[in-house]
Amino acid sequence: MLVDSHCHLDLLRLEQEPVADVIDEAQQFGIEHLLCVSVSLERFAPMMELIAPFPQVSASVGVHPDGTDVEEPDEQRLVELARTDRIVAIGETGLDYFRIEGDVEWQRERFRRHIRAARAANKPLIVHTRSAKQDTLKILKEEQASEVGGVLHCFTEDWDMACKAMDMNFHISFSGIVTFKNAQELKEVARRMPQDRILVETDSPYLAPVPKRGKTNRPGYVRYVAEHIAELRGESIEQVAFYTTENFYRLFPEAPRKGQYL
Repeated sequence: MLVDSHCHLDLLRLEQEPVADVIDEAQQFGIEHLLCVSVSLERFAPMMELIAPFPQVSASVGVHPDGTDVEEPDEQRLVELARTDRIVAIGETGLDYFRIEGDVEWQRERFRRHIRAARAANKPLIVHTRSAKQDTLKILKEEQASEVGGVLHCFTEDWDMACKAMDMNFHISFSGIVTFKNAQELKEVARRMPQDRILVETDSPYLAPVPKRGKTNRPGYVRYVAEHIAELRGESIEQVAFYTTENFYRLFPEAPRKGQYL
């Protein structure tokens, strides 16, 4: 069995297909658990209402670094929401300089508040980083994020960043990007990763893996990510499924395992 460690069920086009069908399909692909990740406080309550009927789905609370016209989170608000049933992590948070121009100090300060909230709530972090390697590592270190650890999700950086993140108690999660032909450096990172620090994800509805590239991504497609990593590493899909699933539950111990909700 596999776990999709990062998806956005509330961002799928659910007017075309009920979320129950999406989750049923994931189970048919051998996905036993999904982590539905928050991107804004405005969407938090509807997201929680959406996943409420599905005990195999846990969630996080946070505000995506890209969000500009959104409610700005303060530390206490995040800590309070982190007490909500089914919340296993803080995020996604982090830095993204790819689309933002000008002064981004507000983004760095938002990231710091998330890390402080995670430490106060004793929850791991889900970190998004793009075109911000040095600042991401600097802030994680300055804010003592290693106390709670977490995951650098949808990883697209180099081996040096992976090592520095692991030194701070973070896992590395691979999305469909690792299956792309032009992602050679990322494939090498996946080959070199220690088994006890790898997670797999879809980031659905974005970044569908080969052979579904260009289509709407779905949680069940995390199997294609795991199969590609198995091929890169010369391992069986069963091996990759086993250790990525164990890694997930060790990192997010509040997420219920399959036997706990059947």
